[in-house]
Amino acid sequence: MKTLDYLNLNEAKTMNVVAGLQQLLADFQVYYTNLRGFHWEIQGRGFFVLHGKFEDMYNDAAAKIDEIAERILTLGGTPENKFSEYLKIAHVAEVSGVTRSSEAVEHVLETYKHFIAEERKLIEVANEANDAVTVDMLTGYLKEQEKMIWMLVAFSTRGCEHK
Repeated sequence: MKTLDYLNLNEAKTMNVVAGLQQLLADFQVYYTNLRGFHWEIQGRGFFVLHGKFEDMYNDAAAKIDEIAERILTLGGTPENKFSEYLKIAHVAEVSGVTRSSEAVEHVLETYKHFIAEERKLIEVANEANDAVTVDMLTGYLKEQEKMIWMLVAFSTRGCEHK
């Protein structure tokens, strides 16, 4: 007996969704680790704002990681749990030693740009599989990410010193 037996989803099409979710999981895991580094290492004029914001962001990423992994399980897959494997497939690169707020914010913006592109592709795959739950989950991510991009761009261009 499998969960998928009760979801009225095509197994072959659903495995395409699982593959996309596995990729997203790897990318979020690397992003989470990058955010921890930004939180710990940020210095200078944006420190108080960004130190707290990066903590909020990595907590949010951790919740999404769990949600993605649980969705993979629900759809009959097994989420990867080894960081060495994430690094083999992730499109988000590890970064370290970032102390300047402008550089950290730019990394986050580029990561969100990547997530948005990948999530839009995965929404198409999930739609083809009639997987409304994954579509809904990813649409929620897009909504949050687009708003965060707007806020980070506003932060970056409104008089904050980035050196």
